[in-house]
Amino acid sequence: MFTAEISPSARRVVILPAVPTAAQPELSAKSNPDPAKPVERLFPFVLRARILLVGRDTLYHSKSRLHFVLITKDIAESTRAEVLAGFTHYPVVQCFTVADLEKFFGIKGAKVIGFAKSGLAQSIYAELKPHRLNRPVTKPKPPQSPEKSPGRRI
Repeated sequence: MFTAEISPSARRVVILPAVPTAAQPELSAKSNPDPAKPVERLFPFVLRARILLVGRDTLYHSKSRLHFVLITKDIAESTRAEVLAGFTHYPVVQCFTVADLEKFFGIKGAKVIGFAKSGLAQSIYAELKPHRLNRPVTKPKPPQSPEKSPGRRI
């Protein structure tokens, strides 16, 4: 895929990308990866980093570590409403099915999972953000007191 040119004056080797010929059009098309990479490529690292939180009870008890919640597409409406109500301060993403979670993470029957705070969780959430169901509630900032004038004492 690359060609090497040797510069006679500088005695350096310069590596240049090879120009695809008419005989190799499909080879060069296969070597270029798709720019839109699926988020599933990061899931093996989630297991390795141990940032996966499985089940509603675990999530309720681990809110200080929680970055975002992922619920499956085939979850019951009542459970979905309960998760949205219970995790108003956290982003909730609805994506994948139970079978997908079993394939990616090896967990059977889980419909609600969470990701602990980490750089990896931020990267996964950034790619799943279009599937977000709610916008996390933020606390309003308290009004600032007016500046005290330096000449006046209270």
